[in-house]
Amino acid sequence: MACKSCATGEDGQPKGCRNNGTCGTDSCNKFTVFDWLSNMSLPNGQEPFNCVEVRYKNGRKQYYKNPEKLSLSIGDIVATQAKSGHDIGMVTLTGELVRVQMKRKKIDVDSEDVLKIYRKASQKDIDIWSASRDKEEAMKVKARQFAIDLNLKMKISDIEYQGDGSKATFYYTAEERVDFRELIKVFAREFRTRIEMRQVGFRQEAARLGGIGSCGRELCCSTWLTDFRSVSTSAARYQQLSLNPLKLAGQCGKLKCCLNYELDSYLDALKAFPKNDTKLYTEKGTAVCQKTDIFKGLMWYAYEGEWMNWHIITTDQANEIIEKNKKKEKVASLEEYAADHIQDTKNEFENVVGQDSLTRFDSPKRHKKRKNNNSRNRNRNRKPRNNAKKD
Repeated sequence: MACKSCATGEDGQPKGCRNNGTCGTDSCNKFTVFDWLSNMSLPNGQEPFNCVEVRYKNGRKQYYKNPEKLSLSIGDIVATQAKSGHDIGMVTLTGELVRVQMKRKKIDVDSEDVLKIYRKASQKDIDIWSASRDKEEAMKVKARQFAIDLNLKMKISDIEYQGDGSKATFYYTAEERVDFRELIKVFAREFRTRIEMRQVGFRQEAARLGGIGSCGRELCCSTWLTDFRSVSTSAARYQQLSLNPLKLAGQCGKLKCCLNYELDSYLDALKAFPKNDTKLYTEKGTAVCQKTDIFKGLMWYAYEGEWMNWHIITTDQANEIIEKNKKKEKVASLEEYAADHIQDTKNEFENVVGQDSLTRFDSPKRHKKRKNNNSRNRNRNRKPRNNAKKD
């Protein structure tokens, strides 16, 4: 993917701006971070932070030490330490903001899990890395066919080669435990490389592959969302959404993460509303809540036995009636409260395009004129009548 000011090359890399995907529009890479501390100088005597952030395929990020104190900047291709061999990635963040990110993710700088950077990648390293990446798509097709032949209930969603081409990581999803020992033997015999199987969740799979959501934008999990919080159907109930699985589920098959975005605002607004199961006792009868409008702060009540007639009152009025009921007092009826909220159901239609006619661009009709011309032609071709009287 590329930003709007440049195009995308055949290899998927942005071209045109020549910034290697690190332009200021922040659109070429997944999970890019804007370094808002880049223009600030460090105090005298303080050394820059010795760790950098490196990104790999499909937004996978890790933090590495820079023991050689290499001069690294965003967009540099580096060779990093791996459990065996080395990997190739791109630097996405340097400086003091890396310290903030590692602290936020609770990563200890002195931990053994924080590996180191070997060097800047040479042209030979990049060529091996590119050749390994070109094999991944064909391998994925074969790997899926092998899993089907072995009747394994799993889906291989993605393959990622290590930078030196010595290992291939197979990402898969499965609802149950899968015994893939025989599958690994088939992979090792067919692909002639070390194999690592890594199970990911359905949300992580959607984040790695990416896509376009029902809102028309790129998936949040593949662009900026880094932590996956649990989403329940109660979030849809609080927002008064229809519990339709087709509309509430995302591409991963789970509930959409965006259901949590406005949930706190709805919960704050609902604090002023009485519970829906609370009944209102009046001299006319007992009223039961039928509907609520969170944005307007209105509630609809109907008397028991008169379910077709709904009365609109505000939340303040409902709370006032409930307080009187607690004191064993009853109001006369809901009609005296709902009189101010009677809605006029008369529809007034206006010309939304102004005073111009909707057919102002249509060509004028000429049917009548053609009819007149045809009648004239018939009159001309008609033989003259002989009105002379015979002798």
